[in-house]
Amino acid sequence: MSDHDFIILDEENTSEGEKSSRDAAGNEDKREVSTSGKSSEKKDDEDGYEKVCFICHRPESVTGRMIDLPNNITVCPDCMQRSFDAMTNGSIDMSRLMNMPGVQFLNMSDLENMQPRAQKIKKKKEKPKEFHQLNIKDIPAPHKIKAKLDEYVVGQEYAKKAMSVAVYNHYKRVATDTMDDIEIEKSNMLMIGPTGSGKTYLVKTLARLLDVPLAITDATSLTEAGYIGDDIESVVSKLLAAADNDVERAEQGIIFIDEIDKIAKKRNSNQRDVSGESVQQGMLKLLEGSEVEVPVGANSKNAMVPLTTVNTKNILFICGGAFPDLEEIIKERLQKKTSMGFNAELKDQFDHDKDLLSKVTVEDLRKFGMIPEFLGRLPIIFTLKGLDKDMLVKILKEPRNAILKQYQKLLALDEVRLEFDDGALEAIAEKAMEKDTGARALRAIIEEFMLDIMYEIPKDDSIGQVTITREYIEGTGGPIIQLRGQEVPRLG
Repeated sequence: MSDHDFIILDEENTSEGEKSSRDAAGNEDKREVSTSGKSSEKKDDEDGYEKVCFICHRPESVTGRMIDLPNNITVCPDCMQRSFDAMTNGSIDMSRLMNMPGVQFLNMSDLENMQPRAQKIKKKKEKPKEFHQLNIKDIPAPHKIKAKLDEYVVGQEYAKKAMSVAVYNHYKRVATDTMDDIEIEKSNMLMIGPTGSGKTYLVKTLARLLDVPLAITDATSLTEAGYIGDDIESVVSKLLAAADNDVERAEQGIIFIDEIDKIAKKRNSNQRDVSGESVQQGMLKLLEGSEVEVPVGANSKNAMVPLTTVNTKNILFICGGAFPDLEEIIKERLQKKTSMGFNAELKDQFDHDKDLLSKVTVEDLRKFGMIPEFLGRLPIIFTLKGLDKDMLVKILKEPRNAILKQYQKLLALDEVRLEFDDGALEAIAEKAMEKDTGARALRAIIEEFMLDIMYEIPKDDSIGQVTITREYIEGTGGPIIQLRGQEVPRLG
């Protein structure tokens, strides 16, 4: 058995004579490892990734120069020193120790498959303080951001305007880093709107426009540290993965936390609120800006993956939620005025108010269950309107990647033209209104009646055009089929 092939995992004492001999052997091993590691060090320098300690999973930028061991294993100086200290602080004879029950030895060749090489940390480039990736002149103005959002999102004018201004100011702050002695605060956002109103779609379009990393996560899986579920720092870990583990790029990205209303304080609960108020309190440091250690490529720090430090000071946080029953809280506040006399408010005055959500205040959100410290770190609060029939019809046909255009493109690949008459669009919108799930209902309805058409069209090469009618949507008729070069009557 050679000294290079085995690591002692448990050792109590060692004799003084063996101390000096082992120290000498250790120093000799260090020299050998140092010379053998030159080629791997050169390779790491070339690919631009940091080495990670096999024991503590910290990167080289945190621990200092790594020590290379056989089988592509790297150990930081701290862990190596602790290993030597553990081996030299005893006085038990090694020959006796090797024969003792319970003392295990590990062959270093077995460690080759245990090294977490799949997850790497990209090196930070040495650079001066000025900002390189974003230039103030390259940041689109608010009206240009809104114009781009208009191409993809129908309606929601106030939400698009508020988001455009907030994003523009945020990235101006990031690009300048600091404005002399005036420090600009972060412009984190809170979006409130019913399901299917376009909250997630707005954020996706925004990130694509700005070409920055985007992480979309769900607040329902977040729990307080130590409990089953995702740690709060996992939202930053997802952003790091979206940035290809490039810390510098991730620190300029956007994190969208959906279903934020699901972490509201639980009412009348005698149990510990590990997924409600505790999560809100844990997210305070992330929203405001702090350095957090996050695992690379995993949601838990206990995984066998390296850790890296990410500064959230320049990360834009956008929170969104449907906030069910919030309208009842708003209505209750608005009806607190006297209900008697000539100036009394009618009790049913706000029952059919579609813009009731736009009257929300911070006090309403506090009553809903959001803590004041959390709301204070989301200074920009705006609402999205529920979709009406006219908006649903526009969503079907106007956006750049509208769902009708997607089906027209699919059939165009079969050299068939697909058309929808106005009555069909209105019928689809009416069916979607009944489902009360916003724009998401449109896809389900269209998938249902397009199934037979997408199945039958490839069978007949003579079909040149298909027109979807209101009767076909309502189930009282069929589509109009037009053959190549001639027309045929409507099919029943």
